[in-house]
Amino acid sequence: MVLPLIFSSVTACRMPQLRNMLTKDRYYDITVATLTRMGDEMGIFVSKEKCIGCEACISSCPFGIIKMEDNIAMIGEGCNLCGSCVNACPVEAIVIERETSIKKMTGYSGVWVFAEHRDNKLMPVTYELLSAGRILADKLNQKLGAVLIGKEMSGFAQELIGYGADEVYLAEDPLLESYSDDGYTMVMVDLIQEHKPEILLIGATIIGRSLSPRVGARLQTGLTADCTGLDINEDGNLLQTRPAFGGNIMATIISPNTRPQMATVRPKVMKRAEFDSSRTGTIIKAATNLSSGDIHTRILQVIKETKERVNLDEAEIIVSGGRGLQTKENFRLIRELADALNGTVGASRAAVDAEWISHHHQVGQTGKTVCPKLYIACGISGAIQHLAGMQSSDCIVAINKDPDAPIFNVATYGIVGDIFEVVPKLISRLSQQF
Repeated sequence: MVLPLIFSSVTACRMPQLRNMLTKDRYYDITVATLTRMGDEMGIFVSKEKCIGCEACISSCPFGIIKMEDNIAMIGEGCNLCGSCVNACPVEAIVIERETSIKKMTGYSGVWVFAEHRDNKLMPVTYELLSAGRILADKLNQKLGAVLIGKEMSGFAQELIGYGADEVYLAEDPLLESYSDDGYTMVMVDLIQEHKPEILLIGATIIGRSLSPRVGARLQTGLTADCTGLDINEDGNLLQTRPAFGGNIMATIISPNTRPQMATVRPKVMKRAEFDSSRTGTIIKAATNLSSGDIHTRILQVIKETKERVNLDEAEIIVSGGRGLQTKENFRLIRELADALNGTVGASRAAVDAEWISHHHQVGQTGKTVCPKLYIACGISGAIQHLAGMQSSDCIVAINKDPDAPIFNVATYGIVGDIFEVVPKLISRLSQQF
């Protein structure tokens, strides 16, 4: 069961107990940890008068750190202020309180997308973020901007506009020819401090996962990683949905007290919009103010990997196998079906962990996020971690002998049957047709 929860984005670390943070007689202070969010101090407290000792909070705690003392709930070390016990308490005896600073909230407007590029071409996640950003900007009635950083990148500006951007912030410098954490972070932070976007979206790629926390830390703002859904609530805050607690729940996270609101989004989660050659926009050239001393690393040589890798990202047809295949040898059925469809072989984490196939084939939260035209799941039950990586596929066919398997909840077509009977028949029929 996937439970929706709403949290506030926490970007800093756990601190020692501050027992006297809030001196209010009505609270029985059991705080052993507080969290400092950029701009906030947070603590959790139990009302001594309200607590009825029902123990509802104990079963709700995902960390198992709540116990009863003298019929009063006590929250032990390790609390990260997730709020589960607050929601579970029937008498509202548990309270999360925070001192909030909103000094950075004024004057922010616009949705920005970081336009990632490699080998002189824009990365696919850039187009996906432009599509998602366009929807968010329209809901807020604000402009969509794209940030393009590099050397001699102006040729991509009109392309970004055609895919939805109203403004392109172009930062060009010979020192930015290759990606560096130092240079790109400095430029991005300077641009944000000058133009104040309300939302910043970055791809959850190797570059994005390195850049985004550095930018967030310097700006002292919230950051939610690996989002699978984005929306705007009635207060104009960005709703950032991502799997949490090992994928057992889907958490919707907000950053109501700091700006910009930052999120990284996994590739292939958002649908790419069509290019519109008639769109017009503004190109804003930005000064970089960089010197060679600002860049602390230098790329001497780029050696491309020659070993063939599985290209799940761009595959239009993927056939995946899971625990239901029972043995490594049985994975040949998946390969044969994929070959018959001219597709690519995928796998669940269970199959990878069993060493039936290499991790390059893994689809899911800890593997690849894919969005093919056709995804066939064979013997995969459909854990939330796997669904997070493939449920945006255009057409999903699930083959499983368990009619109650969660995979059928997202499948376009479901076949309840033994994969060792169904898959060979599919291969035989496809071989006859092609």
